[in-house]
Amino acid sequence: MKVLVTGTGSLLLGGVAGELVRRGDEVVCLQRRPAAFDGHENAREVLADISDADAVALAAQGCDAIIHGAARVGVVGSQRDFHDTNVLGTENILAAARQHNISRLVFVSTPSVAHTGESLIGAQAGTAEIGRSRSYYAESKAVAERAVLNARNEHLAVVAIRPHLVWGPGDTQLVGRIVERAANGKLAVIGTGNALVDSTYIDNAISAHIAALDALHIGSDCDGKAYVVSNGEPRTVNDLMRSMCEAAGVPFEPRHLSLAMGVRLGALIERVWPILRSSEPPVTRFIAEQLGTAHWFDQRAVQQDLQWAPHVTLNEGFERLTQWFASH
Repeated sequence: MKVLVTGTGSLLLGGVAGELVRRGDEVVCLQRRPAAFDGHENAREVLADISDADAVALAAQGCDAIIHGAARVGVVGSQRDFHDTNVLGTENILAAARQHNISRLVFVSTPSVAHTGESLIGAQAGTAEIGRSRSYYAESKAVAERAVLNARNEHLAVVAIRPHLVWGPGDTQLVGRIVERAANGKLAVIGTGNALVDSTYIDNAISAHIAALDALHIGSDCDGKAYVVSNGEPRTVNDLMRSMCEAAGVPFEPRHLSLAMGVRLGALIERVWPILRSSEPPVTRFIAEQLGTAHWFDQRAVQQDLQWAPHVTLNEGFERLTQWFASH
């Protein structure tokens, strides 16, 4: 099988591309900067922006399937920035799929498309919500996910996978930021830290996306659906953060903010941060709601429809993370 994988500069999509190559698939890696695939006989790098329609169409030529994960993430940037990458970029992928008669598209989404600030306890994936998000990222990904699922037809099978809080060795987004802030005495926990949340060890997130690719075909059980993927082991925010800090050998001594205070502080920071800084802010309204409320998900449908189950437990993942920090 020849697969176009976008966003392969990230930990998750780079891992997906690497696993496809290892099992013998031919992979086209579309990313903005060189990664680890240049020179491999089964992989070809295309250095381009997902917003470049011509480059996307050229990269997709001859492919049988697409795993689309290229996205603008975080909170820094204008609404236009997020829309151009996440919405228009996805439209370019859909156009390329039509142009080249590609029959399978796995869209890498996010659980935040259906998180409106309330607790989610044993929830199903839910419908991507548009117009209610406080995050340009979540809003743009919701629009893009809807476009993908609405593109399903007799020629194209589609599925949206929403991996929840992916972490592992080499992760700079979640683990890296928590460890850095803890080491500098700037780690904050919203509320008591006892909200139960799902997370996903990186190897499980990789295998879930490949399982989705393999299970997907026109008329399959997963065609046209969205799934939240996780380890299925919800733990408290305190437990997750403490385990990451212990793996890195830094003290876990967070400051606690109430959810209401976190939301108010986040709203203030959102107004002034773009003027003062270009890095990711320590808290926003969206981040406060994510860390201060429970959100864990029923995994039965995803495991049944994709014939997939996580193969690395959280405890095993933290052992691997500890070993990684020891060697780095």
